Amino acid sequence: MTQRSILKQLQRVTLQSQGLSKTHSFGKGKQAVLAALEHLGYIQIDTLSIVERAHHHTFWTRIPDYQIGYLDQLAEERKVFEYWFHAASYLPIRDFRYALPQMLLFKRGEARYFNNVDPKSLSYVKDRIRLDGPQKARDFISTGKKPGSWWDWKPTKVALEKLFMQGDLMVSGRSGMEKIYDLTERVLPSTVNTTEPSPLEFAEYLVETHLRAYGATTVKQIIHLKTGKSLRKDVEFVLQTMLEAKKVQQVNIDGMPPIFVLQALLDNTIKKPSPNIRLLSPFDNSVIHRERVEQLFDFAFRLECYIPKEKRQYGYFCLPILFGDVFIGRVDCKAHRKEGQFELIHLHIENKHLEVASWLEPFVQAVERFAVFNRCHSIKLTQVSPSALANELKQAFDR
Repeated sequence: MTQRSILKQLQRVTLQSQGLSKTHSFGKGKQAVLAALEHLGYIQIDTLSIVERAHHHTFWTRIPDYQIGYLDQLAEERKVFEYWFHAASYLPIRDFRYALPQMLLFKRGEARYFNNVDPKSLSYVKDRIRLDGPQKARDFISTGKKPGSWWDWKPTKVALEKLFMQGDLMVSGRSGMEKIYDLTERVLPSTVNTTEPSPLEFAEYLVETHLRAYGATTVKQIIHLKTGKSLRKDVEFVLQTMLEAKKVQQVNIDGMPPIFVLQALLDNTIKKPSPNIRLLSPFDNSVIHRERVEQLFDFAFRLECYIPKEKRQYGYFCLPILFGDVFIGRVDCKAHRKEGQFELIHLHIENKHLEVASWLEPFVQAVERFAVFNRCHSIKLTQVSPSALANELKQAFDR
């Protein structure tokens, strides 16, 4: 096989593993949400609400009948929990024990953060929750006149986060985006395995999670934002063991690190994804590893909301546009919920090889669906690049 054909196969392996090749990869309804989360390993939580928040957006992309309430219900049923993967995330409760190494790192004071928290604040917050029940951060705002005392907002907020990160507290629910904290023993089901995994078990978990979710991965992607030379060695050992057992195959492409691919996926013919448009969240699992997307799909993507306006190239909150197995561009958009209007502030079409007619109708349908998901009933197209496409696109939305 040529390197180009290998690359195309890796693209399809990735999209199929991510649940982006067909419409109902994980089924329908609430059970599909749990199935998707258990398959992908995590879904990143983000508070930005320019469009529907990232965790809901990511599920909706894969589950057409997704409803925001499904995730809340699964949290109440204790089938999912919140913790840290590479960022704040929802994870399946079955994987709770693999969060323990990081929790214990915080408990021992070996993490980079929360090492100088006042023990009085920790005791106060934990005792308050034990006696008064679940609490939000705002419940600890002092009504006294002496800000800065150890029970004031800042110390207790820090104490809440440390107790959460070290596993003494869990998020028992949310009020909007506000987290509600409770003692772990009152949240975590008694049937959940709480045995700390060995370093090798943790490495196996990371390798298996990445291979299941992406089909193909690299050592760098597996240990993304994880620290320690020993972890890298353990990950390399697990991959070598899988190579010897012919569970994975190593693929080499010029300019890329060694890629490890599930053998079962290579043995089967991966069909071309359906020619649908998917408007992806900037925090979607499929694009969160920016280097992976650029290497596999030749699509350089950066979220520009965190950089100064004058330095932005595409816009504040761009969504990657995936058509089948090709990224055709990105769109900076915003849901004006009070007005019920979904605005495409600037649509950037970057793929010059595909005829507009091939993706135009699916794109319009995808935007219309996404507008409804964002509780908007009208669509406004403000700017298009290249400008030569503007009239054709505006006419398509006016039909």
